[in-house]
Amino acid sequence: MLSCFSCTCTSNREEEPSSTPGGVTAGPEQAQVQTQQRQGQEFVNRGTCDSTEIQGRRRNSNNSASLRKIMGNSNLKQHIETAKKTGACQLRNLKFKEVPEELQALSKTLRSVDLSDNSINQFPPWIVSFGNLKNFTVNNCKLSSLPDDIGQLKKLEVLSLSGNVISRLPRSFSNLSHLKNLTLSKNRFKSFPAELLSLQQLDLVDLSQNAITDLPADISRLQTVELNLNQNQVSLLPESLSLCPRLKVLRLEENCLEASSFTPAFLKNSKVSLLVVEGNMFDMKTFHNLEGYDEYMERYTATKKKFN
Repeated sequence: MLSCFSCTCTSNREEEPSSTPGGVTAGPEQAQVQTQQRQGQEFVNRGTCDSTEIQGRRRNSNNSASLRKIMGNSNLKQHIETAKKTGACQLRNLKFKEVPEELQALSKTLRSVDLSDNSINQFPPWIVSFGNLKNFTVNNCKLSSLPDDIGQLKKLEVLSLSGNVISRLPRSFSNLSHLKNLTLSKNRFKSFPAELLSLQQLDLVDLSQNAITDLPADISRLQTVELNLNQNQVSLLPESLSLCPRLKVLRLEENCLEASSFTPAFLKNSKVSLLVVEGNMFDMKTFHNLEGYDEYMERYTATKKKFN
C-alpha cells in the first residue's frame, strides 16, 4: 500500500518552477518573459546571419561582375595584340554596346573586322578612317543606320550586316567602288536600295527577309551576278530586269508574284540561268508552261554542265 501511495504522490506532484540565472526561483510570469527574451535574441541572431549572408552574396556578385569585366578587357587586349600582327580582328559575342575605342589605333592596319553578335547600335565617326578595310562583318547587332560618309571605305570588298534594323543606305554608299559581296538580309528595307545601282564590282547582293515590295524601273543598271530577294513582298518585276548585264542567279522564293510577272522577254532574253521562284502566287506546273520557259531551261542546263 505504501508503495502504491508513493507512486501516486510522485505522479501527481506539480512541476517545480524554474530558477533565474541568479538562483532566485522564477514565477510563471517571469519564466514567460525569459522565454520571450530568448526567442527575441534568436530572431536577432537569425537576422544578423541573414544580413551577413545577403551582404556576402552582393560582394560575390560584384566580384563576379568585376571579374567578367577584367576578363573581357583581357580578351580585348589579346585580340588587339593579335590584330596588330595579322590585320584581322575578331570580336564576336563579347557583349560590347559600342565599338571599342582601342580599334581606332589600328585604323591603318586592319583589313578584316568582325563585330557580330554584340549590342552595337551605331558606329563611331572614326570607323570610316579604316582605309585598308576589305572585310567588315557586323551581323546580329542592333544597327539602325550606317555613317553618312561610309563611302570613304574605298577598299571594302565584303560587307555583311545581316540581322540588324537598317531601313536605308546613306547616299555615299554608292562610292564603295570595290564592293563585291553585300549581305543585308533580315533588316527592314521596304524599297530596293538605289545606291546599289552604281556599284560596278558586285558579285552577290543578299536582301532576303526584308519587306521590299518593288524593284526600281532602272534595275538594268545593277551589275551583280547573284541577287537574293527571298522572303520579301515583291509583286511585280520591271521589264528592265531582263537587261541586267551580269545577272545569272535570281532568287525570288516566298514573294507575292503571279506567274505572269515572268514575261517571255525575261525568260527568253535575260542571262539568268538559275531562277528560284517557289512559294509565290502560282504552282510550278503553271510556271513550266510559260512562254520562254524552254529557253530558260537551255541556259540552266548549259550552266549545270559547266559545273559537272
